[in-house]
Amino acid sequence: MVHDLTATQEFYAALFGWEFRPGPEQLGPYVRALLDGHEVAGIGRLPDDRHLPVAWTPYLASDDAGETADAVRHCGGTVGVGPLDAGEAGRLAIASDPSGAVFGIWQAAGHLGTAVVGRPGTPAWNELVTRETAGVVKFYQTVFGCIDEPVVSADFDYVTLHVGGRPVAAVHGVGQALPRDRGPHWMTYFEVADVDETVNRVIELGGHVVKPTWDDPQGRMATVADLEGAVFTVVHSRTDA
Repeated sequence: MVHDLTATQEFYAALFGWEFRPGPEQLGPYVRALLDGHEVAGIGRLPDDRHLPVAWTPYLASDDAGETADAVRHCGGTVGVGPLDAGEAGRLAIASDPSGAVFGIWQAAGHLGTAVVGRPGTPAWNELVTRETAGVVKFYQTVFGCIDEPVVSADFDYVTLHVGGRPVAAVHGVGQALPRDRGPHWMTYFEVADVDETVNRVIELGGHVVKPTWDDPQGRMATVADLEGAVFTVVHSRTDA
């Protein structure tokens, strides 16, 4: 959700090669981002009177958005929007976990979700950055039925969430390193062909670097922000990881 929908489309079209298609109309000024005709993300315009932080928001799948919203409330989270219908695409809600990290709930109908993965310009991973994993992992286990797989380390607080035996997201406890101006938040990772070239392109397009390029066992990465300050991480994944 952004303030200037046109400028944001131009930014991501130049960065990731996305094209855009309007709708669903029920979501107001909203476009779906396409890569070679496949939907990969969505961008909506904030109402003029809503001065909310601009951020990428991951949507977690649900068989029943209403039941999931009730579970969020029962487990100490908050439902800020919905559940509401998005035309024939599905049904959604926007919520936050007990730590305050915002996420979406998506009950699919005509639109299942990201239609292509593993290619440059597609979402690669979602990771919750929070103070500590213990309490908040229980929330996602209860609400979404995730199974956790913690990294056994005295100095690394990291848990991978699995559904059906497949890793779907992670929770990273960073303690006092959590940014004071953001608090707990979900970080979206986008696959790119070359991280260094992508960082340079972000700067050329008016964005900025939040965390310079680094190498990780999973690949080469950098955290950047777009024109309106929405933070995301770009990654060139290691094929042997």
